[in-house]
Amino acid sequence: MSKTSENIPYTKPSITDLEARYTSDASVNGWGNNCYDYIKKFELHFAKHIGTKHALATSSCTGALTLGLVGLGIVPDDEIIVADTNWIATVAPIVHLGAKPVFIDIYEDSWCIDDRLIEAAITKRTKAIIATHLYGNLCNMDAINEIANKHNLAVIEDSAEAIGAQYKGKRAGSMGNFGVFSFHGTKTITTGEGGMLVTNDSQLYQKVLTLNNHGRNSLQPKQFWADELGFKFKMSNIQAALGCAQLERIDELTSRKREILHKYKELTRHIPGLKMNVETFDCINGAWMPTAVFNPSMTVTREYLLQAFRRDNIDARVFFWPLSSLPMFETNLQNVNAYSIPNRAINLPSFHEITNTQIQRVVDVLVYAARN
Repeated sequence: MSKTSENIPYTKPSITDLEARYTSDASVNGWGNNCYDYIKKFELHFAKHIGTKHALATSSCTGALTLGLVGLGIVPDDEIIVADTNWIATVAPIVHLGAKPVFIDIYEDSWCIDDRLIEAAITKRTKAIIATHLYGNLCNMDAINEIANKHNLAVIEDSAEAIGAQYKGKRAGSMGNFGVFSFHGTKTITTGEGGMLVTNDSQLYQKVLTLNNHGRNSLQPKQFWADELGFKFKMSNIQAALGCAQLERIDELTSRKREILHKYKELTRHIPGLKMNVETFDCINGAWMPTAVFNPSMTVTREYLLQAFRRDNIDARVFFWPLSSLPMFETNLQNVNAYSIPNRAINLPSFHEITNTQIQRVVDVLVYAARN
């Protein structure tokens, strides 16, 4: 391998004239009586796309998750079951509310929560299960919902990375009590920063709608009157304008992500001991982040992979560390896959405009790593 002058970033958004026109219009005209126009449009069309009754745009996916947890009535000492493999944004709202995350292991192939381990983790304090659709891979929602129904638990779909993913014909985010999405600049569709809560539960929707307006009920006739102590995780109208444009291109954007993943899988199929994102449980992978995982019998390590990619001027990112390995939590080495996989895995570049030549450069590094 030799270092080239061209850097390959791991991700960047796809922005066209449509996004520029919408955000320009919002910045010039989206004030006064028009200050919520793009927000309402974005929420309406996003709910329609996902297949839920309601959608609430927020300043981040973390904000959406916080609102949903409070809306469900999560209080201190409640327990929520969550996969040990997650970004910390999935667990931070749980801890901030005084509740306890209960970390369980992931599947070796899908990297999502191992539903076979959930029932053993349930106690009298368990209130919910968070199903994180990691890197566009999907959880086994039938099994998770069956367990939740049996034990009267809520199911939360962390779909931050799963726009475009489908499980047996249902879109990610539409199968639990509520789902949350991220529109960070790294995601398939973006509003810069931002998130969305979706739900079919009208009572929950009204609750989070009030919570997100500083506790001001939309039916309250008194001006500046708060009926309860709430939050403000609102998305701006300008962000929503960007989101509206991106949503108009959603089929193009998600299809391109799948094309990129399939190209990687085609070019890496001959590399022994390497596996990439799978499609299981009759699902369509959202393909947000193509990820290469080497067999534990090989000597390929995370640090070696990072060094190899840096040497060829390619940005790659590490697989999520186990949450229970972080200093604020108690180590749980029983979660074998959550601890093993990050040591031999790497996330690969997958931005919209990546070329086949650039993908081949990335694959060449994987081939080099596998041989050395």
